[in-house]
Amino acid sequence: MKAVAEKGPPQAVQPVPAANDAAGPRVEAAEQEQYVSLYAASKKIYPRSVQGLFARWRWGLVFATQLIFYGLPWIQWGSRQAVLFELEARRFYIFGVVLYPQDFVYLTGILVISALSLFLFTAVAGRLWCGYACPQTVYSEIFMWIERKIEGDRNARMKLDQGDMNPDKLVRKWFKHLMWFMVALWTGLTFVGYFTPIRELFVSAIQLATGPWEGFWILFYGFATYGNAGFLREQVCKYMCPYARFQGAMFDKDTLIVTYDHTRGEARGSRSRKADPRALGLGDCVDCGLCVQVCPTGIDIRNGSQYECIGCAACIDVCDEVMVKMNYPKGLVRYSTQNAINKGWSSKEVVAHLMRPRVLIYTGIWLALILALLASLALRTPFKVDVVRDRTSLARIVGDGQLENVYRLQLMNATERKQTFRISAVGIKGVQVAGQTEVELDPAQARWAVVRVDIPYNALTPGSHPFQFEIKVAPDGPVLSEKSVFFVPR
Repeated sequence: MKAVAEKGPPQAVQPVPAANDAAGPRVEAAEQEQYVSLYAASKKIYPRSVQGLFARWRWGLVFATQLIFYGLPWIQWGSRQAVLFELEARRFYIFGVVLYPQDFVYLTGILVISALSLFLFTAVAGRLWCGYACPQTVYSEIFMWIERKIEGDRNARMKLDQGDMNPDKLVRKWFKHLMWFMVALWTGLTFVGYFTPIRELFVSAIQLATGPWEGFWILFYGFATYGNAGFLREQVCKYMCPYARFQGAMFDKDTLIVTYDHTRGEARGSRSRKADPRALGLGDCVDCGLCVQVCPTGIDIRNGSQYECIGCAACIDVCDEVMVKMNYPKGLVRYSTQNAINKGWSSKEVVAHLMRPRVLIYTGIWLALILALLASLALRTPFKVDVVRDRTSLARIVGDGQLENVYRLQLMNATERKQTFRISAVGIKGVQVAGQTEVELDPAQARWAVVRVDIPYNALTPGSHPFQFEIKVAPDGPVLSEKSVFFVPR
């Protein structure tokens, strides 16, 4: 049996008679081959434009997120870019904060808080992130807006695609893709601008003189945006995004999701505006199909909760418009919970059941982590020190009967101002730092300093003895203590 991808439902396969069947002539196997369809052909979705409360919220978040994304790299903080992740120098600048690789714990904290935020918001109100702030949704909205402005709304786009190629269609298609490509390329350049100073990068890009890695990532991220937002769209949400698959584990019957009120809406059917639906044995749903036409993933919300639903609420906006025109109450499709729909709860009862134990636990942990991260940043020492013993010279006797060990200290100034560090040693009787005891560092500079530590000869028994370096910001700044050991040979 051969299997090829073609449109149409799978066909039943008839059994092949035995080659030596006495009831009939010998039949060649090739004549019994049947073609079956294993995969349904994907149909292009033409979302219809919609206006309403949730559409305004969605576009508000599109503007807010993109204003931050595109604008943040251009903000200056003193003599540098306000937000810059300088990988080559291994320094991350976030306004007045300078982070080093040793500050990886802060990145971990941010990622944990972000993941917990996703769990919390999903438990409360479903896929709010997907419907309003996910980059895939945001850029798909931008690309579809460009598409509507150039090719028209749903019916016009369908007619254009189904028509023969002509100059008007060619111009519209090429202009649309040109605009898509420009937005995608600017997005790629902005993304790289968080890792390379964007003002220098912009000049280099205009002159086509970017470095190989900068050029690669600009094109890579640009083409990813162009492909995902321009072509794949809902396919990313339905098949590529893992969140769509495990969201069900975070939902329960008290989670706010986009729902269709079956009790009120069924049975569906068209009718005149003046007709009494109850006299006709109909519900409030007029079966207009607009909720399907505006859905960016092409589902019918009237068929119940589906993993493809991203919670954008476009169907709520368009259904409310129809209800107003029919003089019916709004809310046939609305944000609600399964329990509320099944038990007929009021809005107050829905809100009361949102504050259930799992939500309260998530909220408590979430707030605790945020407070801990903020407190850690506030109490963070404005410099860092790493101590490494000089293994080329374990110990030696110097003048005045002193025994000496040599150490290398890496000092990192994590501030935006010049600082002077004073180095001393404590923990062993008679221990002292010989030679240079002060090191001056420019803003956000790191430097290795060679430090000699002396103790009186025969003051300690042979072996390793712990002590501490104390590094102080002169004149009266914070003090950082770092442990080390002093080696006494036999």
